[in-house]
Amino acid sequence: MATTTKIGLEIHCQLTGAKSKLFCRCSSDYRGKAPNANICPICAGLPGTLPLLNQKTVEFAAMITLALGCKFPDDIAFYRKNYFYPDLPKNFQLTQYNAYSITSIGVDGKLEYGNGKDARIRRVQLEEDPGRLVYASGSMDTSVYVLIDYNRAGMPLVEIVTEPDFADPKDVRMFLDKITSIIEHLGVCDTKLEGSVRCDANVSIDGGNKVEIKNISSFADVEKALRYEITRQRTMASREIQVRSETRHWDDARKVTKESRTKEEEQDYRYFPEPDIPMVLLGSEFVSFIRQSMPELPDTRKERFMSKYGLSAHIAQVLIGNKELADFFESTLMIYLSPKEIANWIVTDLMSFVDERQKKEEDKQHLLFAGLKVGPEHIADLARLVDQETINRATAKQILGQIVRTGEMPSALAKKMHASRIDDASVLAQAVQSVFQMEQAAVHDARRNANVANFLLGKVMKITKGTADPKIALEMIQKKLKED
Repeated sequence: MATTTKIGLEIHCQLTGAKSKLFCRCSSDYRGKAPNANICPICAGLPGTLPLLNQKTVEFAAMITLALGCKFPDDIAFYRKNYFYPDLPKNFQLTQYNAYSITSIGVDGKLEYGNGKDARIRRVQLEEDPGRLVYASGSMDTSVYVLIDYNRAGMPLVEIVTEPDFADPKDVRMFLDKITSIIEHLGVCDTKLEGSVRCDANVSIDGGNKVEIKNISSFADVEKALRYEITRQRTMASREIQVRSETRHWDDARKVTKESRTKEEEQDYRYFPEPDIPMVLLGSEFVSFIRQSMPELPDTRKERFMSKYGLSAHIAQVLIGNKELADFFESTLMIYLSPKEIANWIVTDLMSFVDERQKKEEDKQHLLFAGLKVGPEHIADLARLVDQETINRATAKQILGQIVRTGEMPSALAKKMHASRIDDASVLAQAVQSVFQMEQAAVHDARRNANVANFLLGKVMKITKGTADPKIALEMIQKKLKED
């Protein structure tokens, strides 16, 4: 019997672009610092301290609100969410959410994420990040003690909460990729930093109890965790075992979810207004200012790539899916204007080296072209050589394979390799003659089927190591087929 799956998401995005924490002047660049070196009396919650709201974080959160099509309330406020956990130095978390009124910076949005699908955004809220627990052996199950690093405590977070509009984990992955692209284009978060964008997921089947999955380290693991949890709940339902409402953690090593704690009810958090942070009135002038400050969003950029540069919808979508890739494309065009040629080289050929490198590396949180000695000037030079028919495409691919390792300019490498196209008639004629002698069966077929001439052309290209001018060589083959 078919089951109904409902998946909702809670996406946490650190506002690293704000440079400091949410309520104090401690740096948002806490990574790599000595444990507990990036904390002050305010983010430690010591008596007598007063939090001061970081204005830049409110502006960044408002940008995200607009980008997700959400509505602004007239005013926003912060509440204390009370629960004890060792990574909370205050024993409460300051957040915009409370169970009884709308005080979050954004509500009731909707985002289309591909193939005509969309998901509703319940709310966008500002809150502070907790500290980080460090397990001695690296595992919650096997460690005999745990250490606490409060460097992250107080980091500004935007939490994006969706409605349970997803049924397929693959759709969840597409949605998360779209969110990441938006955040990158807004410039509010460096998504390449470890833990800067995280996602918790809520899953239920057939209207049953909701299970929350936490501790998921990557978007690829979000999809895996959801598939496992859906299978677990379906198996329990088939055996008439009730699924409990609980929080489960994703065990990355075993690729399973495991019970963490019984899920709290709203009243357990005892929300009450933060007395030291007054309510913030937004107003139409603030919204207008944010709207004018917004950078170009991915969907707008895609439309521009299609209309201005004549790119296909697919190529444009691949480019804007990663801001670094789209920026690389436009930087290349500033050197040599050949949009379609350059886009194809980047999407089809250059990205194959990126994908291959990422398969070999466990850490995916790096710059897209890190480790590859190639820049916009290399791709511009390569495209120019092909456009001017100085080299053919096969030779250009060989050159690309070398420059990503050496950083040499394609034009210099082409001269070094003597890679200029062979267009000397006598040399090409000799190559064609050799192919005709070696491939007599194919020559016979080519006289009856013109398409077989392409096979012969391939053999000529192989003999000349890709340096023959394919247009001239094909003309010679076709002429010789008629003459013999």
